Amino acid sequence: MNFRQRFDHPDGGTVVTRPGERIARGRGESRRVTLRAVGVAVWVALAVACALVFEDTVEAVVNAVGCAVLVAVSITDLERRIIPNRIIVPALAAALVVQTARDPSAEWLLGALAAGGFFLVLALVYPAGLGMGDAKLTAFMGAWLGRDVAVALFAGSLLGMVPALVALLRPGGQGRKETLPYGPFLAAGGIVGLFFGEALLDAWLG
Repeated sequence: MNFRQRFDHPDGGTVVTRPGERIARGRGESRRVTLRAVGVAVWVALAVACALVFEDTVEAVVNAVGCAVLVAVSITDLERRIIPNRIIVPALAAALVVQTARDPSAEWLLGALAAGGFFLVLALVYPAGLGMGDAKLTAFMGAWLGRDVAVALFAGSLLGMVPALVALLRPGGQGRKETLPYGPFLAAGGIVGLFFGEALLDAWLG
């Protein structure tokens, strides 16, 4: 027997749904709520860490806001495989203005151009694996982190390799057909760069 439910659509007409469709829709909504709740908890923890690690209040606030951007775009990338321009473009512009005002230097602009430009080239060469959103995200990270973005990109790339390799090694070749969101791994690398970038760069460069 084919069970269906009919309900009025707000634009007029009637929509017919099957029970399985309602269950899938409910699970998707539950997943989104859970994901966003986890995102809020992660950001709160990062904001507290910024307050504890960075002695300068302005620096702590700037970095907490930067973490909020990373969490927000990670959630949208996981949910919809997109890094929205309405989040990342204003964040990029604000990071350039604020960081340059705090520490007048070409470091922030060069960081944005180098990181964003590098990933732009990668996205053009391999559009199936990277998108323009990833390039804009790395440009934001360069404007926000300056030279420490090198650590962020290295760490993010390493983190992103793990699930990619797992997917490729799945039997039957199904993993090759999957689309993995890269934004959350870049964002995780950004957190590494924020808290450990300076120390790691000093260690690498001697």
